[in-house]
Amino acid sequence: MKKSFLVIVATLLAVLPTVAQTATADYNNPIITGQPSLSITPDARGAAMGDAGVATNPDMNNQYWNPAKYAFMDMRGGINASYTPWLRKLGVTDIDLAYISGFYKWDDVQAVAMSLTYFTMGEVQMTDQEARLLGEARPHEFSLDASYSRKLHEYVSMGVALRLIYSDLTNGMKASTDNNAEIYHPAVTAAADISLYYKQPIALPMGESYFTLGFNLQNLGGKLSYNDRVQNFIPATMRIGAAYELPFDNYNRLQFTVEARKLLVPSKKSRFAPNFDKNDPMNSTTNQYSTEEYSALTSVKGMFQSFADAPLGASEEFKEVGWGVGVEYSYNRQFFGRVGYSHEDFIKGNRRLVQIGAGFHLSIFMLDFAYTIATAPTNPLDQTMRFTLGFDLAGIKDLVDNRKNK
Repeated sequence: MKKSFLVIVATLLAVLPTVAQTATADYNNPIITGQPSLSITPDARGAAMGDAGVATNPDMNNQYWNPAKYAFMDMRGGINASYTPWLRKLGVTDIDLAYISGFYKWDDVQAVAMSLTYFTMGEVQMTDQEARLLGEARPHEFSLDASYSRKLHEYVSMGVALRLIYSDLTNGMKASTDNNAEIYHPAVTAAADISLYYKQPIALPMGESYFTLGFNLQNLGGKLSYNDRVQNFIPATMRIGAAYELPFDNYNRLQFTVEARKLLVPSKKSRFAPNFDKNDPMNSTTNQYSTEEYSALTSVKGMFQSFADAPLGASEEFKEVGWGVGVEYSYNRQFFGRVGYSHEDFIKGNRRLVQIGAGFHLSIFMLDFAYTIATAPTNPLDQTMRFTLGFDLAGIKDLVDNRKNK
């Protein structure tokens, strides 16, 4: 499917805060990042739980949510793949997110894992600012990472992950038809995650319950640049959450989870901007970094600055915290029903999504599905579907070995 460059913008705005929908009468201040596909929930279970997964029971999608959870996996190894058709609400048919992850646990306390995320925007007709055709491109982004996790205590584990990030939006095309025009190139950087997980069993008359806590600092690293001039922050994120699993009997269980998330990225409209006017903090003209000033901020400085740079002060800083809540019902840990809600403030993006899902897990096979219902009917994320298919590789090996021995 051929599209103009404007579709790329629409695609990114569907992942980034939806500025046109969030603007209040006087003020909006979303935080914009490079490679926003890193912020898309890749798996069906996490999506159906309200875009929450940092503290939920361990599963094969831990690499995205909290690599430390792998140390608590019951399986010895597994692999899964997720697929998300993106922006189908807009009638687009060739923008997709694919995610594959796998892990191996060689003893009771240690595990390693890898994942690959690939986001494609299909075929795009590239144009310059005067709408002159530059050619056709296939914009795409991917990230490849590896993690190591280890139990530090019976109830506590820690994980670290390293990530390679790559984004190519123009396939090396020039900014215009001018022979001396600037050439855009792919942007490449690296990042790391640091995560913790706490899982406390609690004995109840109807069975063992679990209280869990999760914490993850995601995408701590460099910046992306397509032209060696403008530096884009990647979506460094802090996630913290809690979950509680309650058994009713030997077969029926409920898990409740709540999670808060905050981008560790400085705001371009900022109280630290050189021309900030404290008497008129909502003035976008005077209270905003220039492109050059914003690009000059380092990742480390930007991360610390992100906690105190909102022009409206503490009240706006709290609005930068998005959150999700979710409930999961399981029968015999084989059949699952899920519902969740993900919230973002009006001036920070206004992505408010109700999500539902279901799952079917056998001993070696897992299938999950999620469906998004946006509270705003014009939100392009409405009716987004996700599918996740997983396999217990150790279980498959045991099954094959048993058949050989018969």
